[in-house]
Amino acid sequence: MSKIRTIYTCQTCAYRSPKWLGRCPDCGGWNTLLEERLFSERKKGASLIESGSSPQPISLLNNDKEDRITTGIGELDRVLGGGLTLGSAVLIGGDPGIGKSTLLLKAMGEMAGRGSKILYVSGEESPRQIGVRGERLSVLSDELLIYAETVAERIIQTVKAVRPDVIVIDSVQTLYSESLESSPGSVSQVRESASQVILYGKGMDVPVFLVGHVTKDGAIAGPRVLEHMVDTVLYFEGERGYPFRILRAVKNRFGSVMEIGVFEMKDSGLEEVSNPSLLFLAERPVDASGSVVLSSIEGTRPILVEIQSLISPTAIGVPRRTVVGMDSNRVAIIVAILEKKAGLNMANQDIYLKVAGGLRLEEPAIDMGIAVSIASNFLDKAIDPNTVVFGEVGLGGEIRAVGHAELRVKEARKLGFTRCVVPKDSLKGVRAGKSLELIGVASIDEVMSVLFQ
Repeated sequence: MSKIRTIYTCQTCAYRSPKWLGRCPDCGGWNTLLEERLFSERKKGASLIESGSSPQPISLLNNDKEDRITTGIGELDRVLGGGLTLGSAVLIGGDPGIGKSTLLLKAMGEMAGRGSKILYVSGEESPRQIGVRGERLSVLSDELLIYAETVAERIIQTVKAVRPDVIVIDSVQTLYSESLESSPGSVSQVRESASQVILYGKGMDVPVFLVGHVTKDGAIAGPRVLEHMVDTVLYFEGERGYPFRILRAVKNRFGSVMEIGVFEMKDSGLEEVSNPSLLFLAERPVDASGSVVLSSIEGTRPILVEIQSLISPTAIGVPRRTVVGMDSNRVAIIVAILEKKAGLNMANQDIYLKVAGGLRLEEPAIDMGIAVSIASNFLDKAIDPNTVVFGEVGLGGEIRAVGHAELRVKEARKLGFTRCVVPKDSLKGVRAGKSLELIGVASIDEVMSVLFQ
């Protein structure tokens, strides 16, 4: 008979204490420690993971080609780094209703249609509910098996009997292990249940998808160690009111970090967008001051997006600075540079800036686009609609070179733009072609001269 002991675990950082504390000593959270009963040793037979592996020389593990399984959805494969790696664990997080389950069910249906056996484990919906959604998505296949279960040990038993090619757990917060007495969704349960499924998948070279809920802060709920246990962490993002969804990789051991995939929500479900630049620029206004097109690199993909700004005299003592889709601190720095180096006095102006389409941009190459957009609206001078800009702006007003200049220029030429303003140091080795004019600039003053005089 196993002994049972009581501990108190922080639901935010997994800190453990033998007694209850009002404030967690590790993360500082108040009233986050909950009582959990643990067995001092695991129950007999509770360990169902048999990887069958043994120590091997690293020289025998060197594969010339990495084995991958394509999901049949190009945007998902792009974010994963070319497809699913055998034995990998992928964690997908996102707001409720964003489309995580829809995306995975569509992908698993595509794989099942090509002969792969899929085990879709649901802890939130009944098999009938998933069947109705599968019919709407046209993913009905005998190789796609739906299993409603929340006990980790029973799931492992079913996996060993079925021998699927891919496992989906929707969602990881609903799982619980019989070796623990705490409630489902607690830190201990999420960590223990996820580790059992992940270890089995790695031992048998079976890819595992884990769906995770997010907190109000946007982070995946549960212990932070969950993100360290998996190989890939994907976030499914989307602004309310926009049909577009962005799948972003924030951790990937087998591909590029910060790679994105773009989807559009329609009546028939999520559909991938193969040319996001064309989609984000579809409703761009013509001859409107403050509107500028910039080139950003998301992972390995160049994307042309529109930045809009609105400058108006403030009615209060402290002017407002409202930014959507970018870091507000970056915008504040650009405004200060324009005031100091370009002579634009905006101390008594409200500044509103946004990225059209609901996309979020973070790379340094968007600096010139921010500066040009703000200056355009402040001076009330529209930018030529066939112009694309990109480049980093230094605190001294200099325009610094950025990477992947050729990819950015190629994307602009493909979409029919005729002029591209780039850092002078980025011109080396860039082939523009006859249809696109490249203009190199070295300072913010040169940018103002080229675009506004």
